[in-house]
Amino acid sequence: MKKESDILLVGAHTSTQGGVHNALYAGQEIGATTAQIFTSNQRQWAGRLLGTEEIEAWQEALEKTGLVDIMSHDSYLINLGSPKEESLQKSRRAFVEEIERCHKLDIAYLNFHPGAALDDTASACLDRIVESLVRVEDLAAKGRTRLLLEMMAGQGSTVGHRFEHMAYVIDKVKERIPIGVCIDTCHLFAAGYDMRTAEACDATLQEFDRVIGLEHLYAFHTNDSMKPFASRRDRHAELGKGEIGMECFQFLMQDARTKSLPKYLETPGGMEVWKEEIKLLRRFAQR
Repeated sequence: MKKESDILLVGAHTSTQGGVHNALYAGQEIGATTAQIFTSNQRQWAGRLLGTEEIEAWQEALEKTGLVDIMSHDSYLINLGSPKEESLQKSRRAFVEEIERCHKLDIAYLNFHPGAALDDTASACLDRIVESLVRVEDLAAKGRTRLLLEMMAGQGSTVGHRFEHMAYVIDKVKERIPIGVCIDTCHLFAAGYDMRTAEACDATLQEFDRVIGLEHLYAFHTNDSMKPFASRRDRHAELGKGEIGMECFQFLMQDARTKSLPKYLETPGGMEVWKEEIKLLRRFAQR
């Protein structure tokens, strides 16, 4: 787990339309100190090429805005555990390109969905994910980007909705690549880990520590849930307007184990809503 910082790291997934640097200025506009971005179109296999001018504009924006601990979210198409050979190879190539873009932008974290078993078993899927990650060992060592497995809601055949899944992958690769976990609060709740009260949050963190280890927790996607507890359905809601409720987010902004970790909003509503939610999270942290 990250050490406590004087900077309260709160932000949102902001748009890179017109250039990746614009996401940083959008973050500054809503009062963010960090941001999550896509470095390429998340629904296309063809990866974006970052030119010298765009990289320089990014570096200038970092300096001007002061945003830190930027996270990239990988393409939704990537399935590092696919049993389909063509899809697996496409996914592995695209994942390499994701890491390369992160290195060019000196991005702190690359968040990725672990994968989906499709018509195969969860255990076989997890083994393919491990193999996919081991393949990028040399590339991962060339930059500072840490790869973060995102906790999933458990829809369909996806893996990563149980702490045991994350622990399995991390134990296999932690000595070879920089790895960690990003908790999406909506996904976690939908997967059956309660977050509705301070007591429930504490119990869930203790279970995370027992199974995975809190030293592997690096970030949060901070979202409420439209769907009920253990629904295994991924539908984000604005903070306090879903089934989780506000106590969870107050807890995360105040508990010593989670307060300093970066938190990225993916709630519906866009910039104006995020501006208010960032203010809200800051108020929670100051109490």
